Amino acid sequence: MVDIATTKLSSKGQVVIPEEIRAKLKLKPGARFVVVGEKDVVILKTISAPAIDEFDRLIANARKAARHAGLKKSDIDRAVSKARKNK
Repeated sequence: MVDIATTKLSSKGQVVIPEEIRAKLKLKPGARFVVVGEKDVVILKTISAPAIDEFDRLIANARKAARHAGLKKSDIDRAVSKARKNK
């Protein structure tokens, strides 16, 4: 069953997730979220680190895709350097 609760936006743009929902979802202080907004809908999706075996699979897939695209390590190094300069 879906829990439904109401909350409100503070003057600082903060929203409190009601205690019952935080407990049910085991949310702890510092939890991170992706926020999606469309028309009158706001969705919060928790961000969690993948399990180590899932992370290994993601890395392997990324490396395979990079090889298939013809990327070299120097291409990645250049892109990272450029992104860091733009901060």
